[in-house]
Amino acid sequence: MELDPSGQRRLTEFFDRIGAILGDDRRRASFATYALGLLGDGERKSMEPIASRTCPDPEGVDAAHQRLQHFLVDSNWSDRDVRRDAAGYVIDALTAHEAIQTWIIDDTGFLKQGNHSVGVQRQYTGSAGKIANCQLGVSLSLATATQQAPVDFELYLPKSWTEDPSRRMEARVPEEVVFKTKVELALDLVQRAVANDLPRGIVLADAFYGDEPSFRAGIRSLGLPYAVGVKSDIRVWRVDKKGCLHGEPLTVKRLAGDLRPKDFRRVTWREGVKQSLHARFAACRVVPAYRSKAEPPEQREAVWLIIEWPEGEAEPTDYYFATLPKGWSKKRLVRVIKERWKTERVYALAAG
Repeated sequence: MELDPSGQRRLTEFFDRIGAILGDDRRRASFATYALGLLGDGERKSMEPIASRTCPDPEGVDAAHQRLQHFLVDSNWSDRDVRRDAAGYVIDALTAHEAIQTWIIDDTGFLKQGNHSVGVQRQYTGSAGKIANCQLGVSLSLATATQQAPVDFELYLPKSWTEDPSRRMEARVPEEVVFKTKVELALDLVQRAVANDLPRGIVLADAFYGDEPSFRAGIRSLGLPYAVGVKSDIRVWRVDKKGCLHGEPLTVKRLAGDLRPKDFRRVTWREGVKQSLHARFAACRVVPAYRSKAEPPEQREAVWLIIEWPEGEAEPTDYYFATLPKGWSKKRLVRVIKERWKTERVYALAAG
């Protein structure tokens, strides 16, 4: 890996920051070896090939491998402290030029062979578009108008792992790690980011997360706005101009069907590689209808319902809730919602 003097200086500064957290000189050296191995040109990123590439003496490869293994498996250091500082370093660099606008929650899969990788099982992954043998992880990325960076990540451990003592022992899964849904993991990521005082933004997520009332409530309890996908069968009350609930709850799909064609206007949200990205959108104020005796409908927060109807489709295809200001234009609402695509860029860069 070749860097110009400026890049070399920044990398050295970053390693020094992380080294200060690791403390011990041997941990600092092992971290540098492993990080450079991950950033280097070699295709295989596991410990043994990294050790062999970074050790000039063939006879010393085994010892280098053992040092890396001890650092990653047995050494007493906090990966969370390291990740927190690394995230702060990246966010400082981003915000030197632009303000943070959005926090993007998403999940991705890592295809695996066999059943020994922690958390692996046959499960659906959007990265493959099917059920496959894989690991799943939930991520949080922060984005400005033009840039994005991952700041936290949690591996999803299904019950086939958390409730299997032999698997837990073999993989050294800590006792305090218990089963959590992907929604719960996502809320943990957001809660940590708030606790770490990262610059605030609008939380974006797809309908897997947005359809869950506990996720939306958790985001609001942390003082953050959201713009999230929801499924077509979620029910809402219409809200009139006075802010009062109107009629009986109905699905957002039914509500969309009751709207007039002129309620949908074409909005272009981004210039794509070959053409502009656009669709027709409608927006109205609603109150989500879900079962909760603790929160009467009249006391629930009204949100934007944004309905997307792509050109050429027989009916609307996507629906979103957003806790954004009432005065925002439809174009502004849509452009914020569509910023979620930046998580795809994050995953593409991570895949190398």
